[in-house]
Amino acid sequence: MSTVLTNFDTWKHFLADRVKQAEKIGLTEETIAKLAYEIGGFLGQKVDPQNAEERALKELWDVADETERQTLAHLMVKLVKHSN
Repeated sequence: MSTVLTNFDTWKHFLADRVKQAEKIGLTEETIAKLAYEIGGFLGQKVDPQNAEERALKELWDVADETERQTLAHLMVKLVKHSN
């Protein structure tokens, strides 16, 4: 079964669309990054990585402290904003 998490490019496009929607309703980049942080925590605990990129992100997430995790969330938001 294919899901948005199976392919990293699909995941990035999905996340980019959600970031655009959040911006359209007036959420700040800081608020979006906080949401990305919460989603990252959920994914890190509940979802097995489906590809090498997700596995690398999970490994980084697992060894990071809270500040570093917030940075990773900010970087993911920045990555998808600039990749479209």
